[in-house]
Amino acid sequence: MAKARFDIKQHITDTIIAQIEAGTPPWRKPWTGSASGACFPLRHNGEPYKGINVLMLWATGMSRGFNSARWMTFKQALDLGGCVRKGETSTKSVFYGTFEKDVEGSNGETETRASRFAKYNNVFNADQIDGLPEDYYVRPEPPRDLGTKADAELDAFFAATGAEITTSDDPRAFYDPVKDLIHMPPIGTFFDAAGFYGTLAHECGHYFLAERRIGTQKKFSTKAEYAAGELEAEIFSSFVAIHLGFEPHFDQTASYVEGWLKCLKADKNAIFAAAAQAQKAFDHVLDLTGRSKSGPDEQEAA
Repeated sequence: MAKARFDIKQHITDTIIAQIEAGTPPWRKPWTGSASGACFPLRHNGEPYKGINVLMLWATGMSRGFNSARWMTFKQALDLGGCVRKGETSTKSVFYGTFEKDVEGSNGETETRASRFAKYNNVFNADQIDGLPEDYYVRPEPPRDLGTKADAELDAFFAATGAEITTSDDPRAFYDPVKDLIHMPPIGTFFDAAGFYGTLAHECGHYFLAERRIGTQKKFSTKAEYAAGELEAEIFSSFVAIHLGFEPHFDQTASYVEGWLKCLKADKNAIFAAAAQAQKAFDHVLDLTGRSKSGPDEQEAA
């Protein structure tokens, strides 16, 4: 009997679902170890992972208590003079390969088309490896304590995005697609500043994913589309929060979580799509604010 092919998309989807059901989705608290710090996971060469790999490695780092932000394959560890400790188990990271196939075109002639497919690497955290140079045991900085007051640096970042942000006594935070603006209550009405900026980042996600910009979020005609849109915005806001160095605070209701779970359980591609769109919006915002950094895209191996 042939061995069943490993389904990397289903494996990652099941991992994310399990964490959501446990109340700890990886974008909510992407901390590593007891240091209570957060950062983007890094490849062996220091380049940041993107998209779905960020969520997957955050999930593993949190559940297994890793402190380091660095990840690498068994061979990469050997090349760096290290050795994975006996008995350590790997984590899956995703990259995409392509293959060509001949198909019949609209004119009846045979055409060659390229198709993408998901592949995976087995990677290990630096905390699972002995003998690496000391600077490979990267410890993230603890999140900044924002207190309850506005932060000038964060205000400058959001202003630099060019998003139109208005404030009034209306206690709702939302993106208005008709007026194409973000509305926020006064920062003083939030329990802490991190809650204010985390919420603002979430609404910026809707703003930049809107039809007139990135273009993935149009009118939500179904509950599934609404859940997917909220998931994209939340992942985006976590990327922004970690980039700016504060702990992302969210106050999502049970209905949000229920919607995410239905969305992910119905389609194993959903979390990949949400992470990809969040990454696209995040990269766009980094370009707008002059903070863009070059890095590998998701087609590259670990």
